[in-house]
Amino acid sequence: MYMEISENAIVLDKEINKLDKFVIDFTKILDKLKINYSVVSGYVSILLGRSRATEDVDILIPRLGFDKFEDMWNNLTEFECMTINIKEAYETLKNGSNIRFFRKDVFIPNMEVKFSKNELDEYTLNNSFEVKIKDYKIKISPLHLQIPFKLFLGSQKDIEDARHIYQLVKDKLDKEKLQYFTEKLKVSHKLKLIQ
Repeated sequence: MYMEISENAIVLDKEINKLDKFVIDFTKILDKLKINYSVVSGYVSILLGRSRATEDVDILIPRLGFDKFEDMWNNLTEFECMTINIKEAYETLKNGSNIRFFRKDVFIPNMEVKFSKNELDEYTLNNSFEVKIKDYKIKISPLHLQIPFKLFLGSQKDIEDARHIYQLVKDKLDKEKLQYFTEKLKVSHKLKLIQ
C-alpha cells in the first residue's frame, strides 16, 4: 500500500475493501448533507494498513438539532438503525450515548455514531485529517490526538493500534501537538510502548 502524508491529509493507494466501502457509503451521505464528522478509534489504524478485524466503526458528529438529525436519518436509506424509533435515537445521542447503523439485514459491520461531548471531540471535528482513496475521501481523527487517545484507552489492541499509526507517521507527525495531547490525557509515560 502506497501512502503519501502531508500536514493534515493522507493519500492512500490501496484496494477498497468491504469495510472501506461501508465507511465511504455512510460518510458520503454526511458530506452531501454538509454534516461534519470524524472517524475515530480502531478503524483509523485499519484504514492505514493495520491487519485486524473490527465489528464497528466509531464516528463522531456535532450535536445536531432534531430537524438536521431527521434529515440525516431520512437520507441514510441504505442503512437501518438498531434503535428503530427516530425520537428515541435522537434522545439517546443527546444523553451522551451512541446509536448504531448497519446495512439493511447485515448487522456487521455497524457504524457507531456519537455526538460531540467535550473539548477533545470538538478539536477532533475541527482538525480532522482527510484520507483520499481513489476518488473518495474519509475524514479521520487527527493522528497527533488519535495516538494519545488509543494509549489512554489502554487495552493491548489499543496500544498496538497506537504503535502502528506512530511507526507509520512518526517522521511526519507534529511532535509538539502529540506531546500536548499525551500530557492532556496523562499518557506521556506510555509513549515508550510505541516508540
